[in-house]
Amino acid sequence: MRDFDLHKYRKERSTLIDRALERYLGASPQAGTIHKAMRYGLFSGGKRLRPILMLASGELFGANVKMLLPFAAAMEMIHSYSMIHDDLPALDDDDFRRGRPTVHKAFGEGIALLAGDALLTEAFHVMTEPDLARSVDSKLTLKLIHEISRAAGIGGMAGGQAADLEAEEGEADIATVEYIHVRKTGALILASVRVGAIVGGAPAKEFRRLNRYGELFGLAFQIADDIMDMTDHSANGREMKKATYPAVVGITAAKGRAGELLRQCLKELEAFDKQAEPLRAIARAVIEPAVENQPRTRKRSAPSKNDELKADR
Repeated sequence: MRDFDLHKYRKERSTLIDRALERYLGASPQAGTIHKAMRYGLFSGGKRLRPILMLASGELFGANVKMLLPFAAAMEMIHSYSMIHDDLPALDDDDFRRGRPTVHKAFGEGIALLAGDALLTEAFHVMTEPDLARSVDSKLTLKLIHEISRAAGIGGMAGGQAADLEAEEGEADIATVEYIHVRKTGALILASVRVGAIVGGAPAKEFRRLNRYGELFGLAFQIADDIMDMTDHSANGREMKKATYPAVVGITAAKGRAGELLRQCLKELEAFDKQAEPLRAIARAVIEPAVENQPRTRKRSAPSKNDELKADR
C-alpha cells in the first residue's frame, strides 16, 4: 500500500499527542522559568515519532487510543528530556536544534538540567495519575511503567548514552557501536512499539513479530542518522568523533546495513494486513532517504515541509 498517506496519519496522531501534552503541561500565567524551559523543549517541533509508533502498534491490535495517550505523552516527555540533556556542553554541545537555540542556550545550563529532570519525573507523574488508575488495570499500568522505565534507564537510553560518551576516548568496533545504538536510540523506539502491542493485547506470535520490528527499526534508525551526520557539513567536531556505523565500516557498508535492516523490518510485518501500513510507512520514511542518499534537513537548520518523520533524535 504505497498510496498510504503518512503525512495525514502523522498529522492526525501528532495532534492527539500534542493535545495530551498540553493537558499535562499546559501554559500557565503563574509558571516559572523551569516550566517555560520544559515547554520550550517539549514543543520544539519534534516529529513525535516514538508516541506515534506506540499508537500505530496499539491500533494494529485494536487498542483504545485514549488509554494509550497518557503513556504516549510520557514517552515524548522522556524523549524530550533526553534531547535537552544531549544538547548540553557535557554531551553533544549543540547550540541549535530544529532551527532554534537549544534549551541551555535559551535558558542557561542549570535550568536546562532541571527542565530535563522535571520532564523525566513528570512522565511518571502522568502514568500514575489517579484518573488513569481508575480506567486502566493496575497490573497493566505497572507492566507498562516497567517497560518504559527499563528503556530509559541504565539498561537502555541512559546506559547507551554513557557508553557513547566513553567510546569517544578510543576506537570503537562494530559490537560497541551496536551496543550503543540498541540502547541509546533503540530502547525507547522498541519500548514504544512494545507498549502499544501490550495495550492492544497482541497474541504471543504477533507480539514477537512487533518486538523484532522494533529492534530492527531502532538500530536502522540510528544507522540512518549516522549516515546523515557523516554528510552534514554543520556537524561539530565532537559528533565526528562519535562511535558510529559509517565511521567504523564506511558509508557504503553502513547504507547496506541500514537497507538490510529495513527489509527485515518490513518482512516482520508481512503477516499483517493494511492495519500495519503506518508501521511500514514510518520505517520507509526514516530509512530510505539515508540509504538512497536523499538530502535531509538536520537539527541545526529549519525543518522543511518534506522532513516529516526523518531522524528525530
